Amino acid sequence: MNRNIDAIFLDTGNTMRTVSQDPSFQYAARKEIVKLLGSKDSPDVFCARLEERYRTYKKWTKENQVQAPENELWTRWMLPDFPAEKITPLIGKLSRLWIDQGGRWVIRPDVKSTVIELSKRGYILGIIANSTFETEIPDWLEEHDIRQYFKALALSAKLGIRKPNPEIFLEAARLAGSAPSRCAYVGDNPVRDIQGARSAGYQMVVILLESDTLKKEPPKVKALPDAIIYKFHELLDIFPHR
Repeated sequence: MNRNIDAIFLDTGNTMRTVSQDPSFQYAARKEIVKLLGSKDSPDVFCARLEERYRTYKKWTKENQVQAPENELWTRWMLPDFPAEKITPLIGKLSRLWIDQGGRWVIRPDVKSTVIELSKRGYILGIIANSTFETEIPDWLEEHDIRQYFKALALSAKLGIRKPNPEIFLEAARLAGSAPSRCAYVGDNPVRDIQGARSAGYQMVVILLESDTLKKEPPKVKALPDAIIYKFHELLDIFPHR
């Protein structure tokens, strides 16, 4: 089955990895943000204000299916009350700390072995993800020693467009050197991921059912995938050797 698919693109958040709450780790990141910026507010108070601004920014990105450059995110949306010349040199550190203050991203236990096996089976692999910062996902892939298996990374933070905009799916196919009609997408969002991949002409969409995703973004319309999985390694039952 599906022997005419040559490229498989994966989402990351809640598909390849899940977030784990670690209060001491998260507080340390908030404390470092405050220290870096020289604020006199408590870490929790300061970051609560940042979180409110971040929610406003996320609403804008979802409504427009676009994303601001990282520099603009921090200077315009997150820290407009700080001089831009002070913020710009700190952006890399701030971005890393902002990810950490939300929790630890933990790789699913079966991801690495499944990715390696899919690559051995002859598939071109890629990532299509709505990422907050440019280096977030590449660094995470390097951390877990799987970056080398992915030919194409289509990340919203780099491209300035977000799922479900079909352009990010089309760009991924171009980067992989594959026709959309020969591509499959694996995600966790039963609306956004299906809508984007279908609009781009992908042959197949697989959804990994994730309760955290459904709680956070309950589907407002019915969108049916071609396959549903509950564990990441079940992809091996769907995509045989090419």
